[in-house]
Amino acid sequence: MSKNLKQMYKTIMDDHFTPNLEVSFVDGDNRQTLFYEKVSWVIDGVNKGLRYGENPGQEAALYRLVNGNLALGDATTITAGKYLVSDIELLQSGKHPGKTNLTDADNALNIIRYFTDTPCAVIVKHNNPCGAARASSLEEAYAKAYMADRVAAFGGCIALNKPVDKATAEAIADQYAEVVVAPEFEEGVVDILGARKNLRVIRINNIEKLQTYIGDRVIDFKTLMDGGMVAQWSFVPQTLSQKDMVMASTEYKGEIFSVTRQPTPREYEDMLFGWLVESGITSNSVIYVKDNVTVGIGTGEQDRVGVAEIAVDKAYRKLADRYCFERHAVSFADLTDQDKRAQIENDVKELKGGLIGSTMVSDAFFPFRDGIDVGLKQGVKSVVQPGGSMNDYQSIEACNENDATMVYTGQRSFKH
Repeated sequence: MSKNLKQMYKTIMDDHFTPNLEVSFVDGDNRQTLFYEKVSWVIDGVNKGLRYGENPGQEAALYRLVNGNLALGDATTITAGKYLVSDIELLQSGKHPGKTNLTDADNALNIIRYFTDTPCAVIVKHNNPCGAARASSLEEAYAKAYMADRVAAFGGCIALNKPVDKATAEAIADQYAEVVVAPEFEEGVVDILGARKNLRVIRINNIEKLQTYIGDRVIDFKTLMDGGMVAQWSFVPQTLSQKDMVMASTEYKGEIFSVTRQPTPREYEDMLFGWLVESGITSNSVIYVKDNVTVGIGTGEQDRVGVAEIAVDKAYRKLADRYCFERHAVSFADLTDQDKRAQIENDVKELKGGLIGSTMVSDAFFPFRDGIDVGLKQGVKSVVQPGGSMNDYQSIEACNENDATMVYTGQRSFKH
């Protein structure tokens, strides 16, 4: 039985998807049609598209747009030929990529496109980032993103915005990842990454193209269980710089409530970094960021208080695992020495999971102050959120009571 289960993951699915696909939107005599062709790769002599879908046994196909244009209001399709993930260059693969490999890579690029100047690393697992960081070097950015959640990064997709050097490659090769996406790989780097024979090494040519996707609306498609389909404009963050943020203020029962402390330059930097990382996270979500590194990421919960608490819990647990790995070269879960465990737990508690002085990021407003209080109790000193709740005054009061600052983006950032 176990042998069959293991074989299941090695199976390359045949698929019945046609080599070409057309999607038309019709309004009377006006017809807009998009033309697609199926993508495949030759690996070990086998010409095949996607290995399988979200799970073994689910056929899947990747199509690239080759012609046509769709304009619905202010949203248009990406111009045919302007490819990124739909026309990837596999430098090393070991085996054909699966659907989740591509969607993870796509969401990693969706986030990293906002950070093309400073070296940045984003690690995505199951379509959500588990670590993201900016730093002065690519090696440092990767190390910080990886150590933000070393456990979740296992088997993830690593996206890097600069050419991969040998030091970064050696750090990646020491871990287990499914995919590495980067604009270029320096000489000898692919050989280093080749130590992981099934690692998909993907080159995204002309990484500066990512910036051209900022602000572009496309049409998102979601198929329903009965074969129906929902089409929507894709989300476009409007807050791209400090000047786009508004100091928190609201009127309640004739009284004006305003946050009293202005953010510091570092807080503005973390708030902007966190808000743009947030755009690639499943809702409801709350994350904490400090010094351009994610500290705790809470995703996909039903209530904002709960997800804020989950992100705090993850911050504590991930810091404990990081300390344990750095000091004793084992995970915290495998550390049996009770004295060493107690020391790590005390160190993490003293630093409140690394949350002291951090930024709290929420993809939607806080309906009451109980959600924002979760972060403030851990030492959060800056908050970025859309604003717009009838009870915004409560969150403002909470910030003022804790000498914290808060800005609004004026835009909700849900992602489902």
